[in-house]
Amino acid sequence: MSRPVIIKRKVLFGDCDPEGIVYTPRFSYFVLEAVHEALGVWLQGPGLRSLLGFDILPPARAFSLEFLHPVTWDDELAIEVRVSRVGAHSFSFSVAGRLSSEVVAFTASLTQVCVSPQTREVVAVPQQLRALLE
Repeated sequence: MSRPVIIKRKVLFGDCDPEGIVYTPRFSYFVLEAVHEALGVWLQGPGLRSLLGFDILPPARAFSLEFLHPVTWDDELAIEVRVSRVGAHSFSFSVAGRLSSEVVAFTASLTQVCVSPQTREVVAVPQQLRALLE
């Protein structure tokens, strides 16, 4: 699989509740943003736009998230993204958000399926995309 990519992200005031703890739904944004940035590295261009350039739509088929440590305003996250699997019609990522080398704040997995923009039917992962992700 492709080498892991680490994306840095500072937690903003707007990511948090009045107590300064990150709102639960914001973690999904952190994961998607990190995956799109990692795709930019692997595909050598703007992540999501490059993915769409393969003539596919990549909706999420599965998403899971596990919270392991509180994340607060001004925390610096190092979000590691790895390609965990490339299947016949989908590709999956594993994501780990770290506050430090010892503190993992969350883990996640995301699977995206390849859909034809014309027919809206599931299609095979394009061979060129497969080669870049593997």
